[in-house]
Amino acid sequence: MSTLLTLSPYGLYCPRGDFFIDPHRPRGVAFITHAHADHARNGASLYYAHKDSLPFLSHRLGTHTPIIPLEYGERVERNGVLISLHPAGHILGSAQIRIEQRGYVTVVTGDYKTTPDRTCVPFEQIECNHFITEATFALPIYHWQPDEVIFDQIRTWWRDNRLKKKTSLLYAYALGKAQRILAGLLGEDAPIALHGAVLPYLTGYRNAGVTFPEIVKANAENASLLRGEGLIIAPPSACNSPWTRKFAPFSQGFASGWMQIRGKKRQRRGIEFGFVLSDHADWNGLLTAIKNSRAETITTMHGEASALLRYLKESGKDACSLPERFKNQMSGEDQ
Repeated sequence: MSTLLTLSPYGLYCPRGDFFIDPHRPRGVAFITHAHADHARNGASLYYAHKDSLPFLSHRLGTHTPIIPLEYGERVERNGVLISLHPAGHILGSAQIRIEQRGYVTVVTGDYKTTPDRTCVPFEQIECNHFITEATFALPIYHWQPDEVIFDQIRTWWRDNRLKKKTSLLYAYALGKAQRILAGLLGEDAPIALHGAVLPYLTGYRNAGVTFPEIVKANAENASLLRGEGLIIAPPSACNSPWTRKFAPFSQGFASGWMQIRGKKRQRRGIEFGFVLSDHADWNGLLTAIKNSRAETITTMHGEASALLRYLKESGKDACSLPERFKNQMSGEDQ
């Protein structure tokens, strides 16, 4: 696969440096790109991650998990291999992992997006020899609008719901997407509430300097304040659950990149509005990152990349994809 990395039963492995990247069956030393569950799993003897991921990883893996926090650009040397983390722009603390030995550089992007948002450090383009890129939305149909366009759509939906005396239930992934939406709603006067699954991640963002509007917890005690007026941000698992009944009548919305094509599936679940907001690169973002990496070799992971591979090969690139059995272990949590 690479002069630096190989595929093992546990995931991406660097034999010379004796470490794994986001192992799906953790063991040994692991470098973690970010704190979503499909990238950070229990079981490694030691973890390296960006310092802003530390509170999220501690919440997910346990407070006694041995984690060494790193700054962006800080170098770690293992048996002559240099490893450093660089901004991925996916969520707070997300990182690309740069690996270098004797002048040969491999970059593992993890999940990333190339458009900035106010809740995390923007994506940093790194030149390398081998670029291992995610491909979650690797089709030309995926093209994201600016954040403010989507936030205005959410505000309009919320305002219309208030006129109808309906509570607005907006489903978004608990780590990353929920905070991005919340930060985009600064200045709103109507009440905003968070599901209990979202609340534990808020402190880490605040400690990193991200500003949010005032919020309350979405529970029975605050139901009368929220009913018919409030916007409640909750994880997708809460959709159509008994928990929602206390806020009825309500309108349900979902924020995800998949909302660009999954209209019928959304309607079957009772989702009235889909907001196309993703924490991953769209088609143009993927192509731009690949081009600007100046890499001789491209490998895709996390997604169905056949269209992207065909495009790259027709453009003269040396491109391949990780085996299907490996990609299936790495399905994205936050789309």
